[in-house]
Amino acid sequence: MLAVELAIVFGFLALLLGLFTFIDFVVVTSSSHVASLLEALIARGYREVRLEDARPWNFVLGDESGREIDVHVVVLDENGNGVYGPPEKGEIYHAASLTGTGIIDGQTVRCISPEWAVKFHSGYEQKEKDFRDVSALCSKFGFGLPAAYERFKGKQ
Repeated sequence: MLAVELAIVFGFLALLLGLFTFIDFVVVTSSSHVASLLEALIARGYREVRLEDARPWNFVLGDESGREIDVHVVVLDENGNGVYGPPEKGEIYHAASLTGTGIIDGQTVRCISPEWAVKFHSGYEQKEKDFRDVSALCSKFGFGLPAAYERFKGKQ
């Protein structure tokens, strides 16, 4: 078993909803656990996927089967928030977003709640793949579709 503190962000929800988009899992891990996470995944055949926009706090690992893991590295602050990237950017995973749980293959895992998964799909230019994810989450959990996604409704 991988002894690394992390939260499955969108992978768990994709499994739950039967969604499969461009990435298999998005994981959030503390900067203190990155080396252990990399060691474990490299031992399982994962390698860094060279991306132009890769950063020390956000990179993708992939295996020969085409599976990918989008890694989001955070530094936990005194309130349990995960500071994502340079602190001056102000991007955080709120402590409340890191408290969800789910089950993958019989194992309980930490994950982002559906409410936070919808919130995290905002504040940037949304694409149709985002609409598919968000509309499935909203439908499954009875949330209203955020206004930013209304323009995609007729394109399904």
